[in-house]
Amino acid sequence: VFPPQLKLTNPSPVVEYMVQHFKPQIFGDRKPVYDGKKNIYTVTALPIGNERVDFEVTIPGEGKDRIFKVSIKWMAIVSWRMLHEALVSGQIPVPLESVQALDVAMRHLASMRYTPVGRSFFSPPEGYYHPLGGGREVWFGFHQSVRPAMWKMMLNIDVSATAFYKAQPVIEFMCEVLDIRNIDEQPKPLTDSQRVRFTKEIKGLKVEVTHCGQMKRKYRVCNVTRRPASHQTFPLQLESGQTVECTVAQYFKQKYNLQLKYPHLPCLQVKSIFKQIPASPLPIFQVCNIVAGQRCIKKLTDNQASTMIKATDENASYNLDPYIQEFGIKVKDDMTEVTGRVLPLWGVCVGGLQFLLAGFL
Repeated sequence: VFPPQLKLTNPSPVVEYMVQHFKPQIFGDRKPVYDGKKNIYTVTALPIGNERVDFEVTIPGEGKDRIFKVSIKWMAIVSWRMLHEALVSGQIPVPLESVQALDVAMRHLASMRYTPVGRSFFSPPEGYYHPLGGGREVWFGFHQSVRPAMWKMMLNIDVSATAFYKAQPVIEFMCEVLDIRNIDEQPKPLTDSQRVRFTKEIKGLKVEVTHCGQMKRKYRVCNVTRRPASHQTFPLQLESGQTVECTVAQYFKQKYNLQLKYPHLPCLQVKSIFKQIPASPLPIFQVCNIVAGQRCIKKLTDNQASTMIKATDENASYNLDPYIQEFGIKVKDDMTEVTGRVLPLWGVCVGGLQFLLAGFL
């Protein structure tokens, strides 16, 4: 049970922390697998009986540790024997709970190593780079699922590709979005059209600040200010208790001794990812980076879609792989031909008045 105010997109790290922390007392040599929702599986029963047990898990956070409560209760035994009998005999229904448990076991390690998107997993570009423009890039990944077939279980794997936002300083992201080759070529504040265009692209993205040392707090962007950092003000409470209006540029100069290099450009209005607090302005330069691993759900432009197709339309070149050659394996370039059959034509009754053959529709 996670605190409701902490809307975790991926609670798996919390469960992994729990397993490691309570390994001596509860989990021992077991390697539990977690489905990312409400089910956790172990090969042998945990020494907790049939009652619910609550675990308090503390995870180091950005400036403050975060505390979660995880509750575990024994539910049922999943039988591999019943799954085997169903596959071999073909006479009894395949137990879906066994298929689900096997699928979770096959996906668990991938969910910890890679960035999950739906039922697919993606990894950052390493050894390849396919920029799409506009601060986006191609990430390759794979989809896998376990399915019962004829007399055994089959692992279905398919490669996939999608667009992610490139992890980079926000200033560079803005330049890519607005097609600015050199930020020094932008000596004036953004025009309204530039600001609107940039806002549409960055709104909803997560950014992390870099001006607090190792404490890189993460925020979600909710807007871009109309006024530049040199004129954007906010109420600042002094030590005396008095509240004064202070510009963002002045605040960073006084608080962090940081002179903004581009005070004529706007700020980001952000809100905390983990706490419901009012939005606050932050400068978008020197102190903000785009957080890695954010999938782009916005529609690709025509040029980006074309680049995506070119990036994925590559020959696998298995026979050039030195590791495959080492084992004397060869892969045919030709597609496999299989024998099919043509189904008989079927009919359609329209309003009970006419019988039509599908072949004439």
